[in-house]
Amino acid sequence: MLLLPATVTMSEARDARAMLAQALKREPESTIVVDASGLQQFDTAVIAVLLECQRLAQAWGKGFTVRHPPAKLSALAKLYGVDALMRLEGAGATPA
Repeated sequence: MLLLPATVTMSEARDARAMLAQALKREPESTIVVDASGLQQFDTAVIAVLLECQRLAQAWGKGFTVRHPPAKLSALAKLYGVDALMRLEGAGATPA
């Protein structure tokens, strides 16, 4: 399971994406699970980071799930119309 950093804003997005991409390469599981429970400060950049990670996982033939998203993250995904693209599970996830 991969962990999102506590802060992912435009300022941290590039580093967060690079860190997650490296971790994705090393992850042996067939489904990549990202734990978002520690995410405290974020903006829309986190959506872009997660969608890019999901794209990379799919390119490598792996599934991708985000667990325990804060309610604000689920709301942002829905607002931007990408909630159906992202697999959000637990905590603040909105039911499909």
